[in-house]
Amino acid sequence: MSKGTEIDKLDRQILSILMRNSKKAYTDIAKQLYVSGGTIHVRMKKLEEAGVVKGYNLMVDYNKLGYDICAFLGIYLDKSSLYDDVALELEKIPEIVAAHYTTGGYNIFAQIICRDTDHLREVLHDKIQKISGIQRTETFISLQESIDRPINILDPEDEE
Repeated sequence: MSKGTEIDKLDRQILSILMRNSKKAYTDIAKQLYVSGGTIHVRMKKLEEAGVVKGYNLMVDYNKLGYDICAFLGIYLDKSSLYDDVALELEKIPEIVAAHYTTGGYNIFAQIICRDTDHLREVLHDKIQKISGIQRTETFISLQESIDRPINILDPEDEE
């Protein structure tokens, strides 16, 4: 967030509503929060410029598109100092949808979406494990996602 940008109760309420339903019209949000539609537009522009709102995403059910495997990959590096180079290479692999530099046993923890186990094996063997600096990997296949939600950014007294 840029210096001088303050996030108040109304900003948090607007963000909370849009985090749960990004398709909700600004006019509907305005009615819900008892402000004008213009206020919502101005507040969202301010939050975008401050870098609080980084973008807008469409959530899809990958299974219905033929991508049946969600896997998590623990990546061990030869040296932690190789993180930036390895992260740049991982970013080139479209099946990797998220990657985090972590503490603990792994240097990097990544999420991969693949069509099936053959596709996963191909991504692991032909793409990821050939990246210079990766010592080894450990794969975890997700059997079911139980929770996928935004955090609650409202204080108890700000609840709608």
